[in-house]
Amino acid sequence: MSLNDELAAFLRTRSGEIPAAARKVMERTDREHAASGQAGRALNVGATAPRFSLPAANGTAVTLDALLTDGPVVLTFYRGAWCPFCNLALHALQQQLGEITARGAQLVAVSPQIPDESLTLTEKHDLAFPVLSDIGSDTAKQYGLSFDLPEDLAAVYDSFGFDLQRVNGGHPHTLPIPATYVIDRDATIRWAFVDTDYKTRAEPSDILAALDGLT
Repeated sequence: MSLNDELAAFLRTRSGEIPAAARKVMERTDREHAASGQAGRALNVGATAPRFSLPAANGTAVTLDALLTDGPVVLTFYRGAWCPFCNLALHALQQQLGEITARGAQLVAVSPQIPDESLTLTEKHDLAFPVLSDIGSDTAKQYGLSFDLPEDLAAVYDSFGFDLQRVNGGHPHTLPIPATYVIDRDATIRWAFVDTDYKTRAEPSDILAALDGLT
């Protein structure tokens, strides 16, 4: 089963558990975000990847420049450990980590969560790649990915008990569009997946094919 097949199967199970009023808000705001065209304005193939220095779950600063000295980088932005679609996507990437590193690349994930929350996620899923904290989504903004939740959607998330005020370090309404980039050693983006639909993610097989295509 592909990752997106797995996500679709989870959605079919999950949808019936969400109250109708909340589901209506989520579906409407999903349509509005897609219609905004933000995904098309985000950085894409051929752009230079913005540099960053972000703390890993253990507090160590990780920079894009340092990562690129060792080879290409697979950079994935996700919403947070509270998002089950993100957890499924990160688990799928972990399963393919050996294939990624065999191609000389490094995988790194970025979310707006504070390091303590990233550490919990890393421990829970036994992730063997860096999980970085982009508090306030400043790095995501440089990639054209950050956006503010509509008030009614933020209220729905509050009702679900996600507590984004705490886990996002005082920036509860700002999230990144889930996106994945393959960045070459010269910091050029060679492959990109950006979609405002958080229920759809980059397929690991497509990431591997992009790495195979690097010269």
